[in-house]
Amino acid sequence: MALTLADIEQLFATRGGEQYSGEPVTQLEHALQCAMLAENSDADDALVTAALLHDLGHLLHDLGATPTLQGVDDVHQYRALPFLRGLFGDAVIEPVKLHVDAKRYLCATRPDYFAALSEDSKRSLALQGGIFSPGQADSFIRLPGASAAVRLRIWDDLAKAEGLTTPPLAHFMERAQKCVLPEAPAAPPPEGRRQWPGEAGSTAARE
Repeated sequence: MALTLADIEQLFATRGGEQYSGEPVTQLEHALQCAMLAENSDADDALVTAALLHDLGHLLHDLGATPTLQGVDDVHQYRALPFLRGLFGDAVIEPVKLHVDAKRYLCATRPDYFAALSEDSKRSLALQGGIFSPGQADSFIRLPGASAAVRLRIWDDLAKAEGLTTPPLAHFMERAQKCVLPEAPAAPPPEGRRQWPGEAGSTAARE
């Protein structure tokens, strides 16, 4: 079932304060920093929105704070897709879906990229399939949305600065509103508030 913008705001309010695995920022701080970097690079509304939401899948599971230490890939790049389809089009969805493989691509094509990754990012890389071969890298960059995903990935890697001031979530949600599909679901009534994986008493589906 597709989320609404109100659902996304609620999800960030509920779980955005959780620590981003292995980094000195929260999930919300990371999302806002990534969206700000996209905006500062003159990205369009769709790519700024993808930057804001690229790690939303981390907030849609209850696998614990650092799944990589358990040898678990949380496949967050796919976990969010069923919730975002129906709300946004491919210009938002594809960079979200491909931003993990963009890391594999950058490791294959930029000699210094791997060394600059955080330890948690290196652990997740191994779980996500490792560095692309030259053939895999060539096939990846030809995919629709791959170039945008590479841009997003670079901002993603930078968006881990402790104490950095960013615009508020509402600022980026205004840009996200411009990307909402005409047929997207309406906001639910207040009594229809969702419960998310990881919340006390949650029965939310593990998608």
